[in-house]
Amino acid sequence: MPVPPPHLTLRTLTRGDGLLGLRPRGPLGPRGEQVTVAMLATPDANAEQGLRTRGLIPLDPALLQWRGAPQPLGSSLWTLVQEEFFGDFHAEKVPELQALGWQVTTEPGFAHHSQFVSGWQLGLTEEEAPEAPKPSRRVEGLGLERRTGAWLVSLGMEVDGQRLDLAPLMANLLRKDKRWLDAVAIAAIEDDAIVSLRAPGGRRYHAVAAPLKAIMLALLDLLKPMELEKGKPLKLNEWDADRIRCIEEEGRGRWQIHGDAGLKALGQRLLAAGAPMTLAQPPGLGLQLRPYQLQGLAWLQYLREQQLAGILADDMGLGKTAQALAHIWAEKQTGRLDRPALVIVPTSLLFNWQQEAARIAPGLRLMTWHGADREAAQLAQADVVLSTYNLVWRDLRILSAQPWHLLILDEAQAVKNAQARAARALRRLNTRHRLALTGTPLENHLGELWSLFDLLMPGFLGDSRNFARHWRKPIEINRDGPRARLLAARVRPFILRRLKTEVATELPPLTELVKRVTLVGQQKQLYESVRVAADHMVRRILARDGFNATSLISVLDAMLKLRQVCCDPRLLKGVEMAPHIERAKLEWLREHLPDFVAQGRRLLVFSQFTEMLDLIAAELGALKLPHLRLTGETPASQRGEVVRRFQAREEPILLASLKAGGVGLNLTAADTVIHVDPWWNPAVQAQASARAHRIGQDQPVFVYQLVAQGSIEERMLELQARKKALADGLLGSDDGAALSKFSATELKLLLAPLEEDEPGPKAPPSADRPHSCG
Repeated sequence: MPVPPPHLTLRTLTRGDGLLGLRPRGPLGPRGEQVTVAMLATPDANAEQGLRTRGLIPLDPALLQWRGAPQPLGSSLWTLVQEEFFGDFHAEKVPELQALGWQVTTEPGFAHHSQFVSGWQLGLTEEEAPEAPKPSRRVEGLGLERRTGAWLVSLGMEVDGQRLDLAPLMANLLRKDKRWLDAVAIAAIEDDAIVSLRAPGGRRYHAVAAPLKAIMLALLDLLKPMELEKGKPLKLNEWDADRIRCIEEEGRGRWQIHGDAGLKALGQRLLAAGAPMTLAQPPGLGLQLRPYQLQGLAWLQYLREQQLAGILADDMGLGKTAQALAHIWAEKQTGRLDRPALVIVPTSLLFNWQQEAARIAPGLRLMTWHGADREAAQLAQADVVLSTYNLVWRDLRILSAQPWHLLILDEAQAVKNAQARAARALRRLNTRHRLALTGTPLENHLGELWSLFDLLMPGFLGDSRNFARHWRKPIEINRDGPRARLLAARVRPFILRRLKTEVATELPPLTELVKRVTLVGQQKQLYESVRVAADHMVRRILARDGFNATSLISVLDAMLKLRQVCCDPRLLKGVEMAPHIERAKLEWLREHLPDFVAQGRRLLVFSQFTEMLDLIAAELGALKLPHLRLTGETPASQRGEVVRRFQAREEPILLASLKAGGVGLNLTAADTVIHVDPWWNPAVQAQASARAHRIGQDQPVFVYQLVAQGSIEERMLELQARKKALADGLLGSDDGAALSKFSATELKLLLAPLEEDEPGPKAPPSADRPHSCG
């Protein structure tokens, strides 16, 4: 005869059964009106051991107190140490027993069945500001929390007509199921999937996933299990109005939102008013602003009126400097400029701002805080103080003691590292309003965008750790489209970005051409030997140390050597080479530059390597081609003269390092731009090309990118395309992974051998064909 499987019955005893309570003994404490028991139909040593391993303990029937005659409960009676534990037992242990062949039944009235969630509620109450708020420079530039306070969020769910606090259940879910910490994993959960929620004590509830997905995706960066368990409320600021809209839309009406009228009104006021009425040309301005520039001025004035910060991210060459100066002039005209405005720029742009201020807003009293003669007493007398990123941290004590009306950061990507000294110093300045000017708010990765917003609007994107976890990793690594769209919706109201192709249609066309040069002979052999050595070294280091900050230095050094060989073998240090080794890029320049000059072209030649510019300069000397030079070694006092001479067409060629000559300058005398070597960052190269293709250019502009065919440089072009897609998708227009995020696959491609030419005719790659951007 086969042995029948064990049979366990779960029953909850109540007053209706005549129960009065349970007397304590040993691990069992006293219980009142409800006691749940597990009854084993046939006592069996193996079955009883199975119950013990799952947390049940034997229950002496004599401990049960009855109003009358006791209920017959069998001879093998069991319970749990605490009544609340039966919720977990029913949800987790009963399926284990059933999988082993047990029969488990629950009698009517069993109190620990999972209950269905019938509704979801989100409540918003405005936090009262403290009676005497402590002054904070971090909010003074925005005036947000100080002015209106934050909104406290309470999350609830409805079960059998009762509202229960959802926060501790969400905390448990985040701890037990790591999918809910990852935006990509959340998006992959089916909307109609059933999710089990556990309350403290063990009671279970089940719900469809869609409403939870909506709330998790909208608030993911704010949800911290430890704080939820402690009952700490979530806080939303007035720039979080879009989160509420996302919950409403993604939750498909399942969430009842209460008390959000004030937040919605603020959201509508701040987000929907992104296109303020265009202002008239301010009288006294020395430049006739174009229509889109007047709209930009109106937007800047709107930010000041609402005590908000923002990023003017117009395409390179559309006159961000002119709009910023017009904004300062408008503030002076209306009497609001009772404190000076502080403008921080790269050192190379000091002379450009001085010239533009004299031309566009001659009525402003301009002081340049630079050089040896810096007098603090003069600061308050100026309308505009012009200084540099290097000086802002060196002179922080003086600059932080002066109250400022407005802080403007030009080429604000200079503070993309939040821990840099300049970035930390800027956070400590006492200023009413903050603005950033940059055509590239996102160059390499989303961490740069966080750094910029954390300086302008502290707390807007959370802290750096949570931003990396909930935004950067899902978007950059996991390609999370919904999360990218949510981040874009969050930041775009505070970014104004217009493209030249949209607002400056009168500009002549920009034609970009990739010119591939072939490494041959000894240069090719040198590249391959360096590549093999670099490949072996990188593999060995990664196998030993993994991908960390130390190994990254070695990877960067290996890639630098490969790039140097592509440019010119003589850039490579410590390697003996033949005196007549091939130099493919220099030979291309030697062949084409005399023709370009003979055709009357004016050329900008950019390189990352100043030594490469030295080699090119020597070649130009041999060709008797006059030229100018602008690098980091050019004294600040001479840079304006170099630009003036080139703009005056005194010399046909300007050699410039990408760092010194690639931002902020007007070099519209040039109609040809040559990038001798590609850079990882497409935005940096675009910035450099925009020195020529900008307002004031009346000639078609041709941009040549020299690339060693089949080398690491071609892999860099592929990386540029991915980074550009990330920036375009996030910033949009109104517009990727950093090197430390390279995958093993990407490293393999970067260190791949040169492509061998196949015999026979070969069509030129599509990238060699020009494409017009004008």
